[in-house]
Amino acid sequence: MEDIQTICQQTICSTYARLPVVFVRGEGCRLWDEAGREYLDFLAGIAVCNLGHSHPEVAETLCAQAKTLVHVSNLFFTQPQVKLAAELTRLSFADKVFFANSGAEANEAAIKLARKYSKDRHGDGRFHIITMRDSFHGRTLATLSATGQEKVHKGFEPLVEGFTFVEFNSLEAVAAAITDKTCAVMVEPIQGEGGVNLPKPGYLPELKALCQKHDLLLIFDEVQTGMGRTGTLFAHEQEGVTPDIMTLAKALGNGLPIGAMLATDEAAQAFTAGAHATTFGGTPLVTAAAGQVLQLLSQPSLLATVQEKGGYFMQRLRELQSRHAIIQEVRGRGLMIGLELTVPGTKMVEACLRRGAIINCTHDTVLRFLPPLIVDNDQIDRLIEILDEVLKEDSP
Repeated sequence: MEDIQTICQQTICSTYARLPVVFVRGEGCRLWDEAGREYLDFLAGIAVCNLGHSHPEVAETLCAQAKTLVHVSNLFFTQPQVKLAAELTRLSFADKVFFANSGAEANEAAIKLARKYSKDRHGDGRFHIITMRDSFHGRTLATLSATGQEKVHKGFEPLVEGFTFVEFNSLEAVAAAITDKTCAVMVEPIQGEGGVNLPKPGYLPELKALCQKHDLLLIFDEVQTGMGRTGTLFAHEQEGVTPDIMTLAKALGNGLPIGAMLATDEAAQAFTAGAHATTFGGTPLVTAAAGQVLQLLSQPSLLATVQEKGGYFMQRLRELQSRHAIIQEVRGRGLMIGLELTVPGTKMVEACLRRGAIINCTHDTVLRFLPPLIVDNDQIDRLIEILDEVLKEDSP
């Protein structure tokens, strides 16, 4: 058998600190490596496989579309793309959709739209966007410049001009940062890579009011929080507020590469023919599959179970907290949950993997849990058992 890990080291750029496992098969909330060992997946490809691995209905849709039409240029109409756009607008605040291939591309489109809208409306000079410290918006040059984390910036300076970082959850900081050059505010409804940080009550609606007062666009990056992850189709629904622009990706394709930028008619008018484009954005193949994903993830019964299972998971984690002083805080919404530790968590991720459970550590000390939304209580209980063992080993 070929040594996949060795070949990877020889042939693929070393941009990932990969864990020493080669996965070959997945089903539901489980993965299997090349030796046949089974793993419980509480990461879901980083909030991607919300319906679980190898979902049969999505697979059937994908296979049928692959035999029908895979790709034509966006110079023409295709049925799956238009149907998906119509459904996304029906289920959201938005009137228009631009399809891309990833979350970074969707955010890139949002940044370009905000700048173009402001230029068309106000002329030159208004192109600055306020974003939050500890945010994450992507790895393209513009989206890493919009990301409020220095570790993402290192080595790529000079960054794209026009981004100002302020503290998340501080309306006063946003207000103080607004100048005559500001055109938009960009924020994740819940910060994911930044440590699963939730908005304070009223923060997002007050942010919308502030943007309206200064004629700024409000952009919600729902790449990680969207598609049912928090117990509603979009996380901002639980805050009683809508943006002018929203970005989606990750779980929209349940593993297929697709991103989407959604906008109101007012904002979207700045994207005229030739203003923005992509070769592969919104192909018949990925939009057909994403249409099936959206239909399944938008079911009220599924969204209700996400809230129920999220509540159960949080309760079990708080039971762990009562037994382990190393746990500082449990926080989250739906099935987007963080367990903040008093020590770095990377070794605990590795210890869980050795025991057959896949989790993640972000922001150095936050264990992050993003299981498929179809996870059941027995699987949650098994993860709690594994975490209990690992925490006992690492507790002082």
